[in-house]
Amino acid sequence: MKIVIAPDSFKGNLTSLQVASCIEKGIKKVLPKARCIKVTMADGGEGTVQSLVDATGGKIIKKQVVGPMGKKVIARYGLLGNISTAVIEMAEASGLPLVPRNKRNPLKTTTYGTGELIIDALDRGATTIIIGIGGSATVDGGSGMAQALGVRFLSKNGNVITEYGNGGMLTRIAGIDMQAIDPRIRKTEFIVASDVTNPLCGPAGAAYVFGPQKGATPAMVKTLDANLKQFGNVIKNELKKDVRYLKGAGAAGGLGAGLVAFTSAKMKRGIDLVIEITGLEKYIRGADLVITGEGRVDFQTAFGKTPAGVAKAARKYKVPCVAIGGSLADDAHGVFAHGITGLESAAARDMDLAEAIENSRMHLENAAERVMRMLLIGKSLNRKR
Repeated sequence: MKIVIAPDSFKGNLTSLQVASCIEKGIKKVLPKARCIKVTMADGGEGTVQSLVDATGGKIIKKQVVGPMGKKVIARYGLLGNISTAVIEMAEASGLPLVPRNKRNPLKTTTYGTGELIIDALDRGATTIIIGIGGSATVDGGSGMAQALGVRFLSKNGNVITEYGNGGMLTRIAGIDMQAIDPRIRKTEFIVASDVTNPLCGPAGAAYVFGPQKGATPAMVKTLDANLKQFGNVIKNELKKDVRYLKGAGAAGGLGAGLVAFTSAKMKRGIDLVIEITGLEKYIRGADLVITGEGRVDFQTAFGKTPAGVAKAARKYKVPCVAIGGSLADDAHGVFAHGITGLESAAARDMDLAEAIENSRMHLENAAERVMRMLLIGKSLNRKR
């Protein structure tokens, strides 16, 4: 029996490869001779770098960069096995977890460090750069990132603004000088991995939808939205690119807009990108079963998350797909309408999160064993019909 194991990571607990290895152990308890193929997956958010590095035999790079509050942090990104492709999670350099809860203020946080990771990847020979843009602490429209690439922002009197780009600084930008941008940017393919479709500004924009979770008060939200709108107007006037209403421009506090404006990046759904890079479909072809999973399966899983993407690929080749969640929400049954044919919870009983995490490997292994035993019962019943 050929079984493809393609889970996401269990956030803050196990990597995708670790999850897959636990599931494989459970399968082998029931079917010792099963041929298990582990494919590490992610959806463009946390875990994407590790997933693609594992899948391609790449390596992790560590770099000291400017964090969201202007202080140095150590950030990680990946160089894939082909060496010419880099994968960056912006949250590593500019993410919300890097800012203490009582100090969160998107008027002051910057994406400068994300730009520094891009430059480091270019220095190492990358000609394609994939950027996952979730979990940001910023609403700076990607202005900080652009500065790190060499873009200079000008005030009304024509002076270069030396402050790191941030949500509050945007209102001072009147002009854009692209002359000093790193020339390699124009020769590099940039791909934004994101499922967010929000525009840059307005009621559905970066400030109103995502600002509060980054520490913005209602007054700050209004200010940030006005600043993003002005920044978008300046980009349109100076660069002849209108990113204000572009789908996905509001992702990561407007970093989506900044990447399109300053690097001509193309946007792609995160899970679709990972499926393409890992070659998942070639493994699914001819398989008897696909097992996927994520930390918590709920109805939202059906919309752009890893299990839904894996299930879609499995359905294409008429292969049944089972999802194992660290936990299952009451509305998890909604995923059945989107290609997932079976569900199982890693936790076999009620338990607190700390206990679930402490024994997560055992729980996953046992869950996979339960799945396989139920499938064997199903096969037996089918033969008796």
